Amino acid sequence: MTAPIPGGWGRPDVAGAARELFAAMALEPSGRVTPSVYETGRVVSDAPWLAGHRRRLSYLVDEQRPDGGWGAPGGYAVVPTLSAVEALLASVRDQGATRHEPGGPSRVELLTAAVRGLTALRGWLADGPPELPDTPAADLIVPALTDRINAHLDLLDGEPGRGPLAGELPSAVDRRRFVALDALLAGGRPVPQKLLHAFEVLGPAARGRVDVTPVAGAVGASPAATAAWVAGPADADPAVLSYLETAVAQHDGPVPCCTPITAFERGWTVSTLARAGVAVRPAPRLITELAEAVGPEGAATGPGLPADADTTSVALYALALLGRPVDPDSLGRYDVGSHFCTWQGEDGRSVTTNAHVLEALGWHAHHTPGGAARHGDRVAALAEWLRTRQETDGCWTDRWHASPYYATSCAVLALDAHAPAGTATSAVERAVDWVVATQRPDGSWGRWAGTVEETAYALHVLLGTAGTPRRGVREAVARGLAYLAAADDRAAHPPLWHDKDLYAPLLIVRAAVIAVWQLAITRSDLATGVDRNASAAASDGPMIRSA
Repeated sequence: MTAPIPGGWGRPDVAGAARELFAAMALEPSGRVTPSVYETGRVVSDAPWLAGHRRRLSYLVDEQRPDGGWGAPGGYAVVPTLSAVEALLASVRDQGATRHEPGGPSRVELLTAAVRGLTALRGWLADGPPELPDTPAADLIVPALTDRINAHLDLLDGEPGRGPLAGELPSAVDRRRFVALDALLAGGRPVPQKLLHAFEVLGPAARGRVDVTPVAGAVGASPAATAAWVAGPADADPAVLSYLETAVAQHDGPVPCCTPITAFERGWTVSTLARAGVAVRPAPRLITELAEAVGPEGAATGPGLPADADTTSVALYALALLGRPVDPDSLGRYDVGSHFCTWQGEDGRSVTTNAHVLEALGWHAHHTPGGAARHGDRVAALAEWLRTRQETDGCWTDRWHASPYYATSCAVLALDAHAPAGTATSAVERAVDWVVATQRPDGSWGRWAGTVEETAYALHVLLGTAGTPRRGVREAVARGLAYLAAADDRAAHPPLWHDKDLYAPLLIVRAAVIAVWQLAITRSDLATGVDRNASAAASDGPMIRSA
């Protein structure tokens, strides 16, 4: 757990906070990510033999909401609730496999939580399928888990006081893609690489498939996918068991959706700090490892995942800001003409991926010999594409984060720094006005409630852009900084990032908050009350080294 930035609002210790952040990255190279209800439920169901099973069950019971669901509001609750309900019912059916572990919820507690979850699901589905967010593999996960839950409903027969639960649970999505996947694999076709992260949707058919080879002990960098593939401890490769045990150890039972996230965490953290002007000089080993993560096809978030334009572009931008630029040729394979896909075969388009590509190509266009001739036209076209994706109210939204404040900060910072002069001025101004207009009474910003993370992104928009300050910006900045100064940033950050379930990459979020204070020091014309000379991490201060 990182400490709050010491010294108060007027004298933030940016350098000390950044040093602590790099030390945490060195101590936990796999990355720091919040646990996932969805992923934990899949490990409960598919690997009840794995150490920490009872603690995972307790986590699921403890995380249930008062309304019987799990997860974030609205459609975000469907996937984690299906996973938790199926896991609880599977555990009731298979309790004999885990009797060697004492403690944990009783059979009555498991059934009670499962029935409450089923009741919530039936209520959500009563008027037709809810609108599901654009999270990875949701159209496969939902029908797969619905089928598994329906296969467990006989457990409720004759249970006193369990309520009217007659009939099967209807699917919340169109099943055609799920059926097509079954047909594809039944015909002897190999598992598509982009499916590996959600490999657990295959159920029993996932066990030991010979066309799947774990990478660094993991299938698709996912504890759930890996647990679905391995048959059990007796037959498992030691590297696979080690991967699962390490994932379990991160939260003493519950597991995250994706681990490790080394390149992702380092790229986002370094680029966020350096973009804001924090004088960053990580240990040479960290820089070398980040550069090595960028291969001919780019960089991947985790082992066994396909390389993607998002991780690649952020790694390239971070390396460039560190003085170790790598040629961005690998991004060419993601260029689809109008924009850049996150990976080949992507369903949908990502604003934030394209904002990050704009930063990477924009840096090379301005700072490398011949860069303007080589990348200038693509930078201009990409800036125009981003501009046209702006919502009518002035914000941007994206498929990789639940909050428009993240997408808006990514788009605004990329356009403000790299769009051809004058072409994005109006878009940036509209975004600034939207941020000012949507501030909450307590000085925070947030989609569902005010959060430290979303407040940081909003302040990046207000403090990180050039030009004459818009009306209301100074007042909004003062209130936002006061909120951050009073907030306990040791508290848990609500999961807002999209994976199969929502999650929070904690050190990346921490970097966004640290960067706000550096921006406040640099933009003291806007951030009244912040001492411009307060931080040793300002431009005249010593570089920051990690251990």
